Amino acid sequence: MSIIKSLPPFTKTYLRARIDNFLIYLQKNRGRSGLTIKVYRQALNEAVGLAVLDERLKTVDFMPYREAISAQAPKTIAKKLSAIRSYLDYLESCDFRCHAYALESAKVPKSLPKPATHKQIMETLRAAGGENELLIEFIYGLGLRISEAASVRIANIGSTWLRVTGKGGKTRQIPILGELKAKIDRYILANAPKIFLFEEKGEPLSDNQLRYKIVRSFKEIGLKITPHQLRHAFATEMLNGGASIADVSEILGHANMATTEIYTKLSSVTKLKNYLQAHPLCKGGER
Repeated sequence: MSIIKSLPPFTKTYLRARIDNFLIYLQKNRGRSGLTIKVYRQALNEAVGLAVLDERLKTVDFMPYREAISAQAPKTIAKKLSAIRSYLDYLESCDFRCHAYALESAKVPKSLPKPATHKQIMETLRAAGGENELLIEFIYGLGLRISEAASVRIANIGSTWLRVTGKGGKTRQIPILGELKAKIDRYILANAPKIFLFEEKGEPLSDNQLRYKIVRSFKEIGLKITPHQLRHAFATEMLNGGASIADVSEILGHANMATTEIYTKLSSVTKLKNYLQAHPLCKGGER
């Protein structure tokens, strides 16, 4: 005798009830950050609350939600719609199937990142000192995400390589310059962290704590620069210096090389700007 598997109820109550399970799955199996989980939770709760369900046709219309967030930035809308699509894919694995409407990707304008300049970074390093100096040089010198810097364990710091766990729990090896390694060694000797490189009272500093230290260091000399701009600067300087896009992509931990290609565009823009400023024919000189 065959057993007929019952389908989940086609209700908002069911959609809401599975959100926590989905977010736990993302955190444990996909390595999503706490900030991403927070954004997903808010978006999913709002979307489910405004969605219109038709049990007979098995449809879920998210148009009311699209209208509610229409005034938000295109990138924000795109992220929220992506969260909903991911959630529906997850529900399908739980045998909840539906036809969803109004989840088409929002058009996101392509913009080039604005990295900090090497001069700005070096000026800040000279003024910072101590932990903040090491933190800035650590991210700029290795191209790390702020979440990766926060999770670096002392045991993963080798003499010439650093093992980093990035998005999706993927591990990669990043070469460490000798000068930076010497600074790390001096910092460890002076501060005696137990497990993580950046700790306080035996507990790892959070992404937000490290971000605050970096932003404050630049602010003290009148600059507004974020940790992600340091990562942008790393990529741009590497490409301008002749590094291959494949190597830069691997060091940055990009899953797709197309993500790294935006930095080649930035590199080209920078070179063109420098050319126009430097060549005498571009300055209206004698012909």
